[in-house]
Amino acid sequence: MGLVTEVDDAAAPTVLIVDNNPMSSLRLSNLFKTRNFNVELCEDGDQAVDEYIRLDPELVVLSLDIPSLDGHLAALEMREHGGESRIVFIAPARMADTARNAAYSAGAVAWLQKPISGESLESAWSTILGTIPEAPGLDDLDELYPDRVSVEEDTGPMVAPLPLPLPGQLPPLAELPALDALPMVAVEPASSKPKKSKKRLVVLLIIAAVAGGIGYAYQQGMLPV
Repeated sequence: MGLVTEVDDAAAPTVLIVDNNPMSSLRLSNLFKTRNFNVELCEDGDQAVDEYIRLDPELVVLSLDIPSLDGHLAALEMREHGGESRIVFIAPARMADTARNAAYSAGAVAWLQKPISGESLESAWSTILGTIPEAPGLDDLDELYPDRVSVEEDTGPMVAPLPLPLPGQLPPLAELPALDALPMVAVEPASSKPKKSKKRLVVLLIIAAVAGGIGYAYQQGMLPV
């Protein structure tokens, strides 16, 4: 490796290195400084997207296993903001399949296996400088991240609430409909429990609603005591 010095050239290309491993970030910084890149560092996915928008770097070296927003999703957000940056994913061997899928999804030019060496970077350099592929984007997220959307548990059928009358709209007590004339809501059992218990629950709810409406009317003076 050649002498590593800070690049002080406004015309030099910028690489944004995103990794929360300090040793990995230091190694990558030195590798790109020897290639005359201005190096910018950050440690998590959310910050990486912000820095991408601010810097508009020529190259992004993005670790997949970073906090707050993983590297794949961060890269997809970068792509949605536009720009012509080249994205290179870095990942350990255990994440090889994920890295290949993410590279395809986000239109990355390459992925490199950690730890990155000067030889591995050199062998991939022509690919990194090659054509930037298209990014299919979010279409494959459900397949790659099957657990990212939680499905709410089915709690069974619900009883439709009875509308409460507004003040002044409650009819006289004599005009209130008989209990057996009130509308009933059909309820299908969610399990093997007897149907009678479900119907009893509906009746109790209706009685409670009617009693509440009558009590409210007495409090408002709309019914004689």
